[in-house]
Amino acid sequence: MNRYDAETRWRLLLGPAGDEGLGAAEGGMQGEVSDLERALSWLYDREIDGEKTRSIARGGGPGSGPDHPLDVPEWINQIHELFPKEAIERLESDALHRYGILDVVTRKEVLEHVTPSLALVEAILRCKSRMTSPVLDAARKLVAQVVEELRKRLCDEIEHRLGATPFRHRRSRFRVARNLDALRTIRRNLQHWDPDTRKLVIERPEFFARVRRFGPRHQVIVLVDQSGSMARNIIHAAVLASVLWKLPSTRSHLVVYDTEVVDLTQYVDDPVELLLRVQLGGGTDGAKALRYAAELVDVPHRTILLWITDFEDHADKLVREVTSLVGGGVTVFGAASLDDQVRGAYDHGVAQAVSDAGAHVAATTPRELVGWLVERMRR
Repeated sequence: MNRYDAETRWRLLLGPAGDEGLGAAEGGMQGEVSDLERALSWLYDREIDGEKTRSIARGGGPGSGPDHPLDVPEWINQIHELFPKEAIERLESDALHRYGILDVVTRKEVLEHVTPSLALVEAILRCKSRMTSPVLDAARKLVAQVVEELRKRLCDEIEHRLGATPFRHRRSRFRVARNLDALRTIRRNLQHWDPDTRKLVIERPEFFARVRRFGPRHQVIVLVDQSGSMARNIIHAAVLASVLWKLPSTRSHLVVYDTEVVDLTQYVDDPVELLLRVQLGGGTDGAKALRYAAELVDVPHRTILLWITDFEDHADKLVREVTSLVGGGVTVFGAASLDDQVRGAYDHGVAQAVSDAGAHVAATTPRELVGWLVERMRR
């Protein structure tokens, strides 16, 4: 907050009540300041001040904004992206104890009836320390539903990209329509022919197995910055690592970091458990994390480092480590965002410096990243 001038900070503190003394802001609040004002308004417009609330003075109820009203998960995610740790703790404490409005992620009976979504999973990851054991159990089920949907999408994308083809001499117990062995299915179900209706009842469909055209075995290290703004990226990264873990052509790792480095590879086959072990927030030491990743490398020219970060870090230290990795033969991809909307904010200057050091850098969707990864694995 210190990067804003005194007048802006007073406007955020006082809301419209400050317009009388400060005068209305020309053109209204813009950019990140507008987002800050919206997040504060969502919470503190509930406060009664004489005969009117701040929300009435602003011409809307709690959550009013330029696009749509914020709901609880969106508000939680927004404050974690906008405010420092101390401010987040105060805002969440006021929301929970002063206004009682974090119930969507802290009450079991509410969690059991909400619709699973990525935004909700983000909020769960950020508020899990406030959850009792029964609430956490309910939250785990929601996280599992979202993770499974993401996993299915990535599995389909990887199979499509790898160009899997039917293996007609091997049967499969996985019932996928495109793998249907029509001829064998008809033969195995002829006894169920109904002459009256002239229909064949299929009681036991048969399916081909499929084989993938794998190249030489690759090592894929997924390295994820777990700062507060990276929650959605971590969700996608955990699912991607779990899918890669099961591919016979890869050996994958998942490592998260802030100022410390934590290797979560032992949990990579259970992305739900993995996500619930992530600790969002804190500082960041990307250079330290890159050095750890370098220690995991077995065969450099067969190693791909997927580094997911907002690049809010010391450029010179990152450049030194990336230069060493790339010079040794490791392929480095710096994903500045890993989201379907490619909406992440990141430090463009640091990202450019890392790119100049030899890394591939881009804000990308999970599907695009899979496409890039498969192309590299085919080489």
